Amino acid sequence: MKSFYLAAASGFALCALLSATPVSAQTYPTPRGDRVDANGMPTTHSTPAEQAQTADINNQVAANNDAADAQANSANAQYQQQQQNYESQKQQYQQQLDQNASDQQRYQGQQQRYQNRAAMYEALRSRYAAERAAYHRGIWPERYSRWVLLREDPVGERVQLISGARVGTVIDVAHAPNGNVAALLVRLDSDKVVWIDSADIRYNRADGIVMTNLDRGDLHHMADERL
Repeated sequence: MKSFYLAAASGFALCALLSATPVSAQTYPTPRGDRVDANGMPTTHSTPAEQAQTADINNQVAANNDAADAQANSANAQYQQQQQNYESQKQQYQQQLDQNASDQQRYQGQQQRYQNRAAMYEALRSRYAAERAAYHRGIWPERYSRWVLLREDPVGERVQLISGARVGTVIDVAHAPNGNVAALLVRLDSDKVVWIDSADIRYNRADGIVMTNLDRGDLHHMADERL
C-alpha cells in the first residue's frame, strides 16, 4: 500500500512539472540537427533582429577600420613627403658645404700663390737691394714723371726704355700689403726674366706703355741674379 502511494505521488509530481512548462518553451529536433520551438523558430540561430544588429555592428567596425586605414595612409604619405623634403634639403646643404670647401680651397691656393710670389720677390729684393741702388737710372721725361704705378695690372704690356727702345713684356705683378704694385716681372726679349721695382717704372695708362729708367745692360745684369 505504501508503494502505491509513493508511485501515485511521483506521477502527480511529473504531471505537475509537465503542466508548468509552456508549450512554446519546448524544443524539437529537425532533420538537419537544428532545434526549433513549438512555433517553428530555430533556437540554435540568431533571430532576424539579432542578425540585423550584428550586421550593423560589423558594418560600423568595418567603417571604423576603413577610416583608420585612410588616416594611417594619409599620415604615411605626409611622412614620406617630409622625409623626401628632408633628404633633398640635406643633399642641397651638403652640396653647399662641398662648394664652400672648394671655394675656400681655391681661395687659399690663390692666397698661397700670391704669398709665394711676394716672398720670392722680397727675398730677391733684400738680397741685392744694395747692388741695385748703384745702377744707373735715367731722368724721366716730364710727361712720365708723375705716372707711377698704383693698383694697375699691366700684364701683357710691352716694356720700353726712356729712349723708346722696347726690351720685354710684363708677365706678372707683385703687390705690397696695401694692394699697390710693388714690382713687375718682365720677360726680356732675350728670354731672361727680371723683377723691376715700381720706383723704376712709369705707366702711361692711356697708351698702355710701361717705361723703365734702367738701362738695358743693368736689366740683363739684374736678370742674372738668383736667390
